[in-house]
Amino acid sequence: MSDNSQAPAAPARSPASRKRLVRPIPAEGENGVYTQSWFPLALSVDVPKGEIVGREFLDGKVVVFRGENGEVSVVSAYCPHVGADLSVGKVVGNNVQCAFHQWEFNLDGVCVKTGIGDPPPPNAYLFKFPVREKFGIVWAFNGETPLFELPEFPVPEDQLEIVNYKFEVPLQCDGWIFSANTPDMQHLKVVHKIQFNTDDPHDLVDWQQYGFDYTYDAVHQGGVPMKMRLGIRGSSFFWRVGHYDGWWRGTVTGYGLPRGGTHTIFGCNAVMKGPDAQKQLEIAQTLSKRTVNEDIPILNTIHYKPGHLTKADKSLARFLNYLRDYPRAHPSRDFID
Repeated sequence: MSDNSQAPAAPARSPASRKRLVRPIPAEGENGVYTQSWFPLALSVDVPKGEIVGREFLDGKVVVFRGENGEVSVVSAYCPHVGADLSVGKVVGNNVQCAFHQWEFNLDGVCVKTGIGDPPPPNAYLFKFPVREKFGIVWAFNGETPLFELPEFPVPEDQLEIVNYKFEVPLQCDGWIFSANTPDMQHLKVVHKIQFNTDDPHDLVDWQQYGFDYTYDAVHQGGVPMKMRLGIRGSSFFWRVGHYDGWWRGTVTGYGLPRGGTHTIFGCNAVMKGPDAQKQLEIAQTLSKRTVNEDIPILNTIHYKPGHLTKADKSLARFLNYLRDYPRAHPSRDFID
């Protein structure tokens, strides 16, 4: 007599016994530190010569001002005398002057004058952030010394037509989450409808100490051919250059950090000078804003906790490990709060 019996199936686990697999990424501001990256603070046109603007940054406030010599500086916003907000002060020559007692600080944040003529206290200074003015955007680095430099467009700027933009309303997640969309091949295909002409370009990713680049050949929405090289620098800088529908396009997007759990978006589009430049810029601007708008409802509601990944997530998984190990600091803590 044959035995056709089978081993009993393992009992199904009850929902109460299941656990969600999560490998978290440190949030901006967690344990009081932030990623050491370049963050956009203002468009260059928003800081004309002799003007000062205040901006939220990290967990505090900074001021961006441009001296009469045209040089832009980013320093902590609160006067070391009694804490007045320098953003309501003014620029005097190449110094920023506090509205309360008219103490003046130079482009390096050093107090060089008091309103009543007392000698400036030797340790009365502001925190000066490393600054770059590039792509029509003012960038500040979270740290005393930059870990890396922002890349250049492969075309000289005097051959380009450039236009900037910014989204006024902050998005409700850390900026590195937006950066993680770039190596997320599933995201590019599903949300932005990019169809690669080859296999997913995981093996083409050039990983670097502070970022990555890769080239892809694809078709965009509407059947538009595109061949681009794109990448991330640090945790907050995206760039892309290449050909879209046969014409050259350069794009930069920066994710500002007014406080943990939010980010602002600053951008730049560039095309080659010529009779079609304005039309191409309009298309590029439309594409950039459409792409951001496709992401906004997702990013404003996401609880980014990586768990079950698939083979399509090869590059994303490596980038998430990069973020887990990324250097974090907050040397301006005592000055900007």
